[in-house]
Amino acid sequence: MLSDPIADMLTRIRNATRTFKETVDIPASKFKEELAKLLVQEGYVASYERLLPEGQKFDVLRLTLKYGAKREQVIKHIERISRPGRRAYVSAENLPRVQRGLGVAVVSTSKGLLADRDARKQGVGGEVICVLW
Repeated sequence: MLSDPIADMLTRIRNATRTFKETVDIPASKFKEELAKLLVQEGYVASYERLLPEGQKFDVLRLTLKYGAKREQVIKHIERISRPGRRAYVSAENLPRVQRGLGVAVVSTSKGLLADRDARKQGVGGEVICVLW
């Protein structure tokens, strides 16, 4: 049992990109699937699929990682911000601007998971899940 499954997901992605893996398997949940969908939309991950491997009881998310033309990492930094012991809530006006707009802050809002740009456009704040660039 993990105390922070989102941090586990981010760590698996970080470790897989540093070793140039093509795919990474993560135990599935609805929240993680929404996060994976957002990473695909923002261009940090090539694709994802939810599947049930043979002989296993639980679904997994298989993320296909993305690399540059010369095999450079697309995800250079990924960090969990809001943790179970210290939640980080921000208003729409105080949303972080990651790497002067070149990175993404993932925000859990009342309208679902959004990138910081989209949350700013819609005028909603929420819990800052993670930042990446």
